[in-house]
Amino acid sequence: MATLGIDGTGQRLLRRLNPGPGGWQVGLATVATVGVALGLSALLIAVTGGSPTASTKALYQGSMASPAAWSTSLLYVAPLLLVAVGACVSARSGFFNIGQEGQVLIGALAGAWVGLRLAVPGPLLLVLVLLASVVGAGIWAGLSALMYRFRGVNIVVSTMLMTFLAQQLISFAVNTPWLLQESRLGRGTLSPQSNPVPENARLTSLGDYPNLQLNGGLVLAVVVAVVLALVMARTRWGFRLKMVGLNPAAARHAGVRVGALGGIALAISGALAGLAGALLLTSPVGTNRLQPGMSLNIGWDGLLVALVARNNPLLAIPVAVLFGVLRAGGSFLAATGVPSFLVDVVKALLVLAFVAPPVVIGMLRRRRLADEPATPTSTPTAPTAPAPTDPAAGSSEAAGSAPAGSTAPVPGPRTTAPPPADPGDAGTTGTKDAMEGRLA
Repeated sequence: MATLGIDGTGQRLLRRLNPGPGGWQVGLATVATVGVALGLSALLIAVTGGSPTASTKALYQGSMASPAAWSTSLLYVAPLLLVAVGACVSARSGFFNIGQEGQVLIGALAGAWVGLRLAVPGPLLLVLVLLASVVGAGIWAGLSALMYRFRGVNIVVSTMLMTFLAQQLISFAVNTPWLLQESRLGRGTLSPQSNPVPENARLTSLGDYPNLQLNGGLVLAVVVAVVLALVMARTRWGFRLKMVGLNPAAARHAGVRVGALGGIALAISGALAGLAGALLLTSPVGTNRLQPGMSLNIGWDGLLVALVARNNPLLAIPVAVLFGVLRAGGSFLAATGVPSFLVDVVKALLVLAFVAPPVVIGMLRRRRLADEPATPTSTPTAPTAPAPTDPAAGSSEAAGSAPAGSTAPVPGPRTTAPPPADPGDAGTTGTKDAMEGRLA
């Protein structure tokens, strides 16, 4: 039976992706790599037959050119930010959770079940839908911690494989009439989706089209990010979480329950991903129906947001805005003849541009320190007392016992006399003197 501790594979990945060297070198290298990434993106667009200028204009028009475009971008920001903040929590504890895509689906499944099965009036139904999504996805992520605790299953592997299991569960739910498949209307064909959630189970927005609209999910996501950033930076629980991530052995020696704390962090990460799934179900970003492809790769992109933000919840807010802009503007690329999948290529290049400089600079620093020669340390020698002037000393010099002008150590009251010379050293010394005389 394995002991639930820090997942070794995830910890090594985090060390490679987030080594932590700062300074102006990393800043300049990041600016340079981002420029290279944008240049490569323009080159790929040109090679595929598109126009980089027209593509950039289309991205801008679809994401930032008008208040309505900003409204669409901000709708994507909310679930991306929630997934990223959850990834920051699990990464801080040393667990590398990569199953957010499946946890988003499980959260949407639990929320759809509650929203369509409970006849609760008023906004209480919306609260129950959000809570069900949080609890369902949190339990789903906690299963990976239990598998590691009792069977030694790797956290990275289990969270990734459970994503495919979640996809099959969603497909089964929306294709089963007694579960969550939509109701038949007349003789129409049933689709693999659920009925839309009721109106009182949907998040409202501030503002009217075509003006700027701020959905309640964005406010919720920003509040969660700020609160968790303060908790991880200013509370004892956050300090213990950081201690477990940096050195689980030292944390265990200090009395921290490493296994329980890591499992809770993984469950919180899954719960926030489930809350993102609830936003996809209850906000205007989707169709308000449970569908197999409703996650829209939000889980994977949210993980990328956390990596670019270097596991900082506050820094994840502007990064999520950037990814939301790319996602909202990507739908406008088809009008310019550029395939929409190039947006994913651009996102991948930007992730590498932000992640690679700290890794490369950290490797160069470690190699430079390893190549530097070690500075010799000189040991202080005890002062020696001069030999007493004694007439008998001349006869000693004449007898060859000590050369003229040499000083002999005088043992003090707490020092020991030097050990007697080895008789074998005399032959070695004589041979050396004879060879030096021949060479002279």
